[in-house]
Amino acid sequence: MDSNDKVEWLMNYKAMLFQLIIQSQKSLITPEQLVQEWLDLVRLLFKTDEITLYRVEHLYSGCIDVEKIARDEYDSVYQAFTVPFLKGENLPKKGNLSFQFSDGNELYLFLQVPDALLEELTDEQLSSFVQATNEFITFIKQMTFGTNNEKRYKELFNVTEKFHSSLDIEYVLGEILSTLERVFPKYMYHFLLAIDDRYKELPTEHFNFERASEEAMSAYINGKVQLEQRPGRKSSILYAPLMGKQGVYGVLQVKIPIERQILESEKDFIRILANTGGSAIEKAKLYEQSRKLIADLQLINATSHQLNSTLRFTDTTQYLNDQIARFFQASAVGFVFIDDEGMEILPGSSEFFHEHEGQRYIEYAWKRIQKEKDSFFIGELAGKLEEEHLRYRSLMVVPMVHGNVLKGFCIVLKQEAYGFTFDMYKLLQSLIHHSTLGLTNAMLREELEKLVITDHLTKLFSRNYLDRSISESIAKDEEGTFLLIDIDDFKAINDTYGHQTGDETIIQVAQLIGKTTGENDIAARWGGEELAIYFPEKSLEEGVAIAKQLVESVAHSTNPKVTISCGVAYWSKEQPSSVKVLFNQADEALYKAKKTGKNKVIICSNDQ
Repeated sequence: MDSNDKVEWLMNYKAMLFQLIIQSQKSLITPEQLVQEWLDLVRLLFKTDEITLYRVEHLYSGCIDVEKIARDEYDSVYQAFTVPFLKGENLPKKGNLSFQFSDGNELYLFLQVPDALLEELTDEQLSSFVQATNEFITFIKQMTFGTNNEKRYKELFNVTEKFHSSLDIEYVLGEILSTLERVFPKYMYHFLLAIDDRYKELPTEHFNFERASEEAMSAYINGKVQLEQRPGRKSSILYAPLMGKQGVYGVLQVKIPIERQILESEKDFIRILANTGGSAIEKAKLYEQSRKLIADLQLINATSHQLNSTLRFTDTTQYLNDQIARFFQASAVGFVFIDDEGMEILPGSSEFFHEHEGQRYIEYAWKRIQKEKDSFFIGELAGKLEEEHLRYRSLMVVPMVHGNVLKGFCIVLKQEAYGFTFDMYKLLQSLIHHSTLGLTNAMLREELEKLVITDHLTKLFSRNYLDRSISESIAKDEEGTFLLIDIDDFKAINDTYGHQTGDETIIQVAQLIGKTTGENDIAARWGGEELAIYFPEKSLEEGVAIAKQLVESVAHSTNPKVTISCGVAYWSKEQPSSVKVLFNQADEALYKAKKTGKNKVIICSNDQ
């Protein structure tokens, strides 16, 4: 073979490789056909049918069946290739010419070439052949990877759409399984579920935490994909957590035949599918739970709403009694209030608790609460009370606690034994928990009717209530800030628009104050067009910031437009004060604000 023939030999090979690439880009041949065409080209180029392609790692994701180099003979093959091609009779495999391709130890090609041709081939030709082939193999890998990824993510997109349209856990698991079987048909799949549901038509079982492998537990606990290598076994196992936002609902188990090595791209696909499926399972599970709890929530919400809107305490307890009796089919319902003077059976309780026999139930319940400091539920009272003939044999008792203080308890009875379920007991706990505030508020409301007088015009607290609140705060709190407010040029509002508009202006400012103050802050009508706010446990900086916000809000939000001036006074344990001194300081600051231009906030220090 002269030099021209040598060049032509290599150029023909490259030209045919290029032609194969063009065909693949035009989608005329598949990646599988591309590899076969290349092998046919090699046979033609080297004038031989004795050709074997070996691989160490799984390169083409199943697109071609090639011989595999066993792990125990890998080292000898790898060490033989100090250069990318070998010639001669003493090769690691059958043949007299061999090549190493793809930047390392991925593919090996062994051929039995005619001796005459072998003698003519130069090292330069063989090196150029390896270089051209490596570039071609790189193209095949990229093409195969892109094609597979496109197919996989189309599958992922389709199954995600199906997940979004379903609230059935069995359907979600079935779609995960069918998708995996289409994409990776040579793997085997199993679901280890941490939820109680059972699905007979699917490969599922309950996640056994005691018998699970270390990798399975790690996947479940850490929420990350784990691979369990099992030397001497027929497969390795991949564990992918079925993870939602609120927890892990199980683990997807993937068995991989030992002769295959799973790629990172395959792991990523399985991880994404498992995560998407986990979110769908979570959504379905939450939907199932919400359906079971919907009646309970409706009861709690309706009761809480009614209790918080009822004005009279007797109406409150009677309504709660009716709700419990209706939803729990209770025979007797009682509400017991506890204070320093002892126990009081509240109005609205069943008449039974005013009888001597009913008192025995209440005494028993009170002793248990004092001892256990918690709710309790008894299905059979026989033998627990001294009464020989019990009228009621099932009992539920739930303490009424507000602000970590025991206010009393609710007792519910039923004639037959085991008349209440555990779910009823949990519902009663939740109902009483949500109702205690309403009951407490109802009691306080009746007391406050005698003690608190609200300003009729502004609906703010009265001056007397403000005085008392500040006095109590100075006695118990660490600090407080007082804000005295005056509507600027209020006389001009009355003169221009009339007293009705003047009153409406005061109401507007009062409403803005209500939006600015917090739950613990005390806003009051000071007198005339003057208003006041006291901020218990708020620093001077916090009080001034709110005052400035209020000044700006009034200037922009009132109609007709008005402004306000504010005087601010502050006290703390380090700078003690009294109600009178605090008022005087704020009044002095307000006077300065009015005198220096109005529509501003002035702070009065404690030494003024």
